[in-house]
Amino acid sequence: MMDRYALVGSPVHHSISPQVHSLFADQTDQVMDYVAIEVKPDEFIRRVRQLADDGFKGLNVTVPLKNLAWEFADIRDDHAELAGAVNVFKFDPDGTSRGYNTDGIGLLRDLTQNHGVELKHRRVLVLGAGGAVQGVIVPLLSAEPESIMIANRTVAKAEAIVRRVRKFGNLQSCGYEALADRTYDLVINGTSMGLLNEVPPLPDTVLNPGGYAYDMMYGRKPTAFVKWGQQHGAAKSLDGTGMLIEQAAETFWIWRGVRPETAPVIRELKSG
Repeated sequence: MMDRYALVGSPVHHSISPQVHSLFADQTDQVMDYVAIEVKPDEFIRRVRQLADDGFKGLNVTVPLKNLAWEFADIRDDHAELAGAVNVFKFDPDGTSRGYNTDGIGLLRDLTQNHGVELKHRRVLVLGAGGAVQGVIVPLLSAEPESIMIANRTVAKAEAIVRRVRKFGNLQSCGYEALADRTYDLVINGTSMGLLNEVPPLPDTVLNPGGYAYDMMYGRKPTAFVKWGQQHGAAKSLDGTGMLIEQAAETFWIWRGVRPETAPVIRELKSG
């Protein structure tokens, strides 16, 4: 029987993950099937158990399920443990669920390797405090920025992330209203507001001239946040396509023990 994998989350209809993993499989001569399955939070545990019982070898987990996945995992790798969020499951033959977080690896590789963004000694602003953001903070801190500020509507959620991982670097939190007189070299949108074609309430001066804007969301057209970056003088305003492909490559290695090349997949999807 062909090995089966899936993406679970809500919404998933827009996801390019099935296409990415299909391209990886063709590139590396792996025989596998990958599908996207709509799963709501209130049915998460039941559906994941069902998929594991049905023989699925692993799952990707997207919004809004990453924190639930962390709670569900029997074993978690260091990235997932620190993040408090899981975006990858690998199921052992005995039914053990192993949880991983590849989001931060994907973001860091896309920023630094694909786009040449230097993070050392830079001031970074991260918007949002959900599962996606939880997964990227420690990897971002490993690049030695001057500081990272997490801004969120509910400040307590941002503060919770800071308390968990502040030992890894200069990490702070605030609400959006506190950004009025602050500026940053890189602004990363980790909110899901792009699904509504909206942007968090940011001051016009928050991005330093020649800085970078990065949306962890992606779409066939420029996202609302990518447009915001273009309108506010970003040297580069990027969406999360490269992040998705880079984290998928890390996921593929976890599942298959083979590391695919990402550059040709990025080129193909960007040209499409």
